[in-house]
Amino acid sequence: MLVISRKTSESILIGDNIEIRISEISGDRVKLAIDAPKEIRITRKELLETAALNREAGEKLEVQTLDQLKNLLKQK
Repeated sequence: MLVISRKTSESILIGDNIEIRISEISGDRVKLAIDAPKEIRITRKELLETAALNREAGEKLEVQTLDQLKNLLKQK
């Protein structure tokens, strides 16, 4: 992992076509401006983690619901 310090308006380049610029620093928050080709997907990591948790919870619920349906059908 590369760790570097940057000031507002300074940037880093990734390869030849991705630029990450420090747009604003305020307290403990940093705003980043990312310039990348449209085919490069940029996603906040916490959104991916939340989506994975939601999928996992949905799968558990689905299994529980199917088990409940099986039990109801057996009772009848």
